[in-house]
Amino acid sequence: SRRQGHSLTMVALDGYLVGILELQPVLRPEVTQVLAELRRRRRLRSIVVISGDQSAPTRRLAQEIGADEFHAEVLPADKAAIVAQLQKQGRKVCFVGDGINDAIALKQANVSVSLQGATTAATDTAHVVLMEESLQQLPALFALADAFDRTNRHTMLAILGTSAIGLAGIFALGFDLRHMTILDQLGLLWGGTVAMRPRLE
Repeated sequence: SRRQGHSLTMVALDGYLVGILELQPVLRPEVTQVLAELRRRRRLRSIVVISGDQSAPTRRLAQEIGADEFHAEVLPADKAAIVAQLQKQGRKVCFVGDGINDAIALKQANVSVSLQGATTAATDTAHVVLMEESLQQLPALFALADAFDRTNRHTMLAILGTSAIGLAGIFALGFDLRHMTILDQLGLLWGGTVAMRPRLE
């Protein structure tokens, strides 16, 4: 059983061993598809499994999902330390967890995700809680974050771009209040169009 990566829990009654429970970690049915979708995203660099379980089942799990690396037999505080180490390497970490032992790492991560039905410690700590007992919406969450980032960049370009043109115009072309008012209105129109674009798509 241990060679196969399963865990054993001994059961005793009145001081005598009466049974052994064999525990086998099972992947959520949606995990393979979700990870395949996430891997197609350019910004996803690597998938890391961090588990408090024994080395054999964690290795088997990591191989099954195609993880780039794994860490086994990790204590709760050490999970956060691994996240911090990844951050020191310049990585932005999105930590997905649902257990009480994940709470410290969820707090340490740049972005943390839990899901409905997880422990209270996980849902209270996570930045985002998926309102289904499934990771199926994780790719949609990443897509939403990308759309927000794109809209934010375009809005800043609208604001700063017209301001930069105005400043250059004041010093080089003699822009007056009339020109600056027109630029301000153009910037407002541009920013409003960018902000409304997701509603129009």
